[in-house]
Amino acid sequence: MPQTNPFHSLVPRKLTDSELARSIRLNIEAELDAINLYAAHLDATDNEEAKAILRHVMDEEREHAALFWQLIARLDPEQAQHDREASQKYRLITTGASHEEVEAVGEGGGGAPAEVELPKRLTVGSLRK
Repeated sequence: MPQTNPFHSLVPRKLTDSELARSIRLNIEAELDAINLYAAHLDATDNEEAKAILRHVMDEEREHAALFWQLIARLDPEQAQHDREASQKYRLITTGASHEEVEAVGEGGGGAPAEVELPKRLTVGSLRK
């Protein structure tokens, strides 16, 4: 049975963090592709034994993707900054902030994103006197 040569992708030097981040992004792509493939297999069978194995393996791929994403944040500081800003933007978008408030996150010198006050929203508790 043919086997992949374990040395086929060796480069004549060590990768920089930037190059390694690019490679890890490809690994994330492969993990996500595997997750989607296993999900399709789950949808395509009623065999409970197979489904149990597929769910387990799919969960492992999710963990791998998450670990790789954490590594990207260490290898690529610009990506890490985008992650921090995206979390804040997500919170603003889902709480009804204006487009301008969302897009203002991270502007102004490249430092940590300024805290933006979230808009007040009515809740059942806020209506009680």
